[in-house]
Amino acid sequence: MVTAVQHNVGLGQIQVARNDEMLTSILGSCIGVVIYDQSRRIAAFAHVVLPTSGGRPGSPGRFADSAVPAMLQQLRNEGANPQQLRAKITGGACMFGNSQINIGERNAEEVRRQLKEKKIPLIAEDVGGAKGRKVHFSPQTSQLEVVVMGVTSTII
Repeated sequence: MVTAVQHNVGLGQIQVARNDEMLTSILGSCIGVVIYDQSRRIAAFAHVVLPTSGGRPGSPGRFADSAVPAMLQQLRNEGANPQQLRAKITGGACMFGNSQINIGERNAEEVRRQLKEKKIPLIAEDVGGAKGRKVHFSPQTSQLEVVVMGVTSTII
C-alpha cells in the first residue's frame, strides 16, 4: 500500500490524517485508538500508554481519559462531523506475564468507557493476547490493518 504521507504515532502521541495518508504505530500493552469520519476521510490516532492521568503531567495522548476528548477536539477542528464518528481499538497485550498488573486490559477498559461516555460507537477491536502489534489505519478506506508480531495479519 503506497501512500503520500505516513504518520508514525509514538508513545502518548495523537496524529490526524486525511484521505490517502496512513497512520501507523507499534503497540504492546498500549492501546491504539482510531476515531474517524468515513464520509470526510479524516481520522485521529492516539497511542494510549496509561488508563488515567490521575493529575500527572503529560501529553493528552498518553492517558485514555484525556486522549479521547483531545482527539474529538482535533477532529472537530479539522471539519469532521461529530455524528459520523466511529472508533476502532487495538493493542492492550499482557506483555509482562502477570495478570495482576495487566495494564493492557486496564487501558482497553478505560478507552471503551471514554468512547461510550462520548457516544462514539466502537465498531471493531483487536485487543489482548501476549504479543505486540504493528498497525496501519487508512482514512481513505477506514481499514485498520493489525499485524500480530510473528503471527497473523487481519483487517478490521
